[in-house]
Amino acid sequence: MKLKKVMALLMAGTMVLSMTACGGSKDEGGSGSDGAEASDLKYTDIVLGEDYTDLEETITFYNNRTDMAQDDYPGTTWADYVAEFNKVYPGITVKVDTDSAFADNSLLRLQGGDWGDIMFIPAVDKGDLSSYFLPYGSLEDMEKEIRCASDWAYDGVSYGVPCSVEAQGVLYNKAVFAAAGIEELPKTPEEFIADLKLIKEKTDAIPLYTNYAAQWTMGAWDAYLGGSATGDSAYANQVMIHTADPFSDPGDGTHAYNVYKILYDAVAEGLTEDDYSTTDWEGSKTMMNNGEIGTMVLGSWAFTQMQQAGEHPDDIGYMSFPISVNGKQYATAGGNYNYGINAESSETKQQAAMVFVKWMVEESGYAFNEGALSADIENNDLPATYADFGDVELVYNDPALEGEEDYLNMINADSELMVNAGGNTKVQAIVEHAANKDMSFDDIMADWNQSWKDGMEYNDIEAK
Repeated sequence: MKLKKVMALLMAGTMVLSMTACGGSKDEGGSGSDGAEASDLKYTDIVLGEDYTDLEETITFYNNRTDMAQDDYPGTTWADYVAEFNKVYPGITVKVDTDSAFADNSLLRLQGGDWGDIMFIPAVDKGDLSSYFLPYGSLEDMEKEIRCASDWAYDGVSYGVPCSVEAQGVLYNKAVFAAAGIEELPKTPEEFIADLKLIKEKTDAIPLYTNYAAQWTMGAWDAYLGGSATGDSAYANQVMIHTADPFSDPGDGTHAYNVYKILYDAVAEGLTEDDYSTTDWEGSKTMMNNGEIGTMVLGSWAFTQMQQAGEHPDDIGYMSFPISVNGKQYATAGGNYNYGINAESSETKQQAAMVFVKWMVEESGYAFNEGALSADIENNDLPATYADFGDVELVYNDPALEGEEDYLNMINADSELMVNAGGNTKVQAIVEHAANKDMSFDDIMADWNQSWKDGMEYNDIEAK
């Protein structure tokens, strides 16, 4: 990876929120444990419960879920999943390595090569995927089995499998909404701000909790720029990269401008916590469960964690982001972190790793347990998370056009905005300027537009 891009990622404050040699298919007798050629290993060829059941190997899985490594985690722990996996694959030992600073450390460890055999893929350039990760197979084949197989694909090859698939929305406390007299969920920025004012006026809850201090949580705001804010599946990866001023106000309550303006207005009007610098991510879960917080802007992965954080799980709701396009609501849907397999691991470790990934996706129930959709196309179980999505249409972002796969990474690196790639500090800056009243929202967006345009021009990307 180019040093300039590595430094841009580090400056963004996080490397997030989805290998070169192919790994081995089963042999004709139904067991690949005798050592098929690494170049033959494909995700779609593996039959769980039949292939590699006699394989003996030890692998390491590096990820961000430190909570699931704790014995007191109220849901299914990593140890629980591994124990179930070992009932079918007793010879494969899975060591789980979790990191509370995963967003910062994952790319550094990837560069150093000391991360193990499976990891959640951080924000590498897609053109560099083959340098680090083993291919699962062709994108064409993977899309027949896996949702969002294009999230981490390049040049027609898939290098990542989502641990779960999520539709993006907003967490809210039903009891707080009821106490505030809110009878219908907001569908526009104006309605949402009005509801936050009702919460402040009629309850003791914090209307919108920013989770500023955690930093990584602020990246959630980027997730709505595609389908949620435009209703256009092509916007995020095909249209925005050719738009010179994507942060301008379109005048109809949609697009990026109105996504971020909600945050600015909420802070500027005193509808968030008193001191943004003292927010507490872990503590916010209990506060949300107890009705001390009205809303939080986070992915649906957080829904189950909020339910498990106290004695009021039924009070936790999840609604679509409050933007409507021509009167209709949409929700961006996409993969969470993707499992990536180390291209430098031994052949048997790659085999063990791919079996474990496929088992986690297709058999473990991980996605449903975490309140998300499965990446397995055959699994259509809809968790309670999305009970309030009703007529909301899910939008899966289209992949970049051929030859333009690197455009977003290039603009992000040179503009330093890092849209949907760990640009948490730019969102934090919105909170800071709104609280300090030292910069208007329009001026912030004008600066972003200029940075974006400069990134396009530097890389000779045409505006359309």
